[in-house]
Amino acid sequence: MKHKKWYSLYDKVYAMPNLQRSFQQVKRNDGTHGIDKQSISSFGENLSSELNRLQTELREKHYQAQAVRRVYIDKQDGSQRPLGIPTVRDRVVQQALLNVLQPIFDPDFHPSSYGYRPKRSAAHAVAKAERFMSKYRLPHVVDMDLSKCFDTLDHDLILEGVNLKVSDGSVLNLIDLFLKSGVVDEDGNYHEVTKGCPQGGVISPLLMNIYLDKFDQYTKSKGIRIVRYADDILIFARSRSEAGKYRAIAQSFLEDELRLQINECKTHLTDAWSGVAFLGFIIGRRRVRIHPKSVKRFKEKVRRLTPRNSGKNLYQQIAELNMLMRGFANYFRIGLVKNLFKELMNWIRRRLRMKQMREWKTWKGLHKQLRRMGYTGVFEKISMRRWRNAASHLINKALTNEWFAQQGLYNMELVKTNILHQYYE
Repeated sequence: MKHKKWYSLYDKVYAMPNLQRSFQQVKRNDGTHGIDKQSISSFGENLSSELNRLQTELREKHYQAQAVRRVYIDKQDGSQRPLGIPTVRDRVVQQALLNVLQPIFDPDFHPSSYGYRPKRSAAHAVAKAERFMSKYRLPHVVDMDLSKCFDTLDHDLILEGVNLKVSDGSVLNLIDLFLKSGVVDEDGNYHEVTKGCPQGGVISPLLMNIYLDKFDQYTKSKGIRIVRYADDILIFARSRSEAGKYRAIAQSFLEDELRLQINECKTHLTDAWSGVAFLGFIIGRRRVRIHPKSVKRFKEKVRRLTPRNSGKNLYQQIAELNMLMRGFANYFRIGLVKNLFKELMNWIRRRLRMKQMREWKTWKGLHKQLRRMGYTGVFEKISMRRWRNAASHLINKALTNEWFAQQGLYNMELVKTNILHQYYE
């Protein structure tokens, strides 16, 4: 396949309007400091001089990328995922590079690639997977897992992929600087790197998509239907035997041509009747529901935000919960989750009622609230320390669902759900 070649892009990277725009994008994305401990706000306080310095270094080819700071985040399986956090100035340069390269590469990516792409989301990926299984009658699926994909990308193949469209040596050298910048671990020790693309870098997702697009286009040439979201890959087939054949073809290409490693323990064959776990959902034929593990993780986060004994008052907890619930509901609303959202809201309100009971300390606070609510029934003296009392009729009279709404609690029950069809292509 012949690609259009792009030349003389480097000056567009360090153009001041692009650097200014890039800083604003980095600022919106927030994030912590790199190894130099400079924060985004500190960089912004001297924005003009910082950007002028970057522009000069880039123009005169004196710019040097700093090592990334190694941090770890917990994964669903209990292990930890390594992240590499670049400095703010490096993130600005990477964003400037991304602004130039993404419009060149993105339009030609495989139509079933969805991760880290403009105007594409996990919802689109789930919708495409469901359509392949139901409308296109491809119910057998290879759920393929790549081992440490970001950490094992081959540097030469990354640059080879970029060079398919970009012939500007200065741009390629800049990418090479980021790839070889190294890592500083939690003990402050520097480590050189010979492969991989730090997960946490601004430019890394695009480089991974460029890298894996070779696989995407290969499967397309073989007539194999796939859905890929970053390094999460589903391959669809008419029968189990065909799925096994496709798995062998895909594995051979990924390991031999792209020098990646398949996780044999996690890669498996499944089907629409058993349900396909993908991006936090369980996808079946004409039905998408939330994965039980996603519900469990959400409830664990709610518990951490709503301890009974905490220095935070009820309103602080509501503010923190709102951010969590809004993100959870907006992500999972595409599935059949209406009843689940109702159950979760009932449970969350009960936890908040328990919090308020502990703040009252005794039944006297409850009775005052009941009078304010106009209650004229029997005023029982109940314990403010028992979980079961958080579901009692008196507490529900004192702290109604409407009362929580008045306090600003986000209500997932009002979110329109089962809207997967809106993401069909």
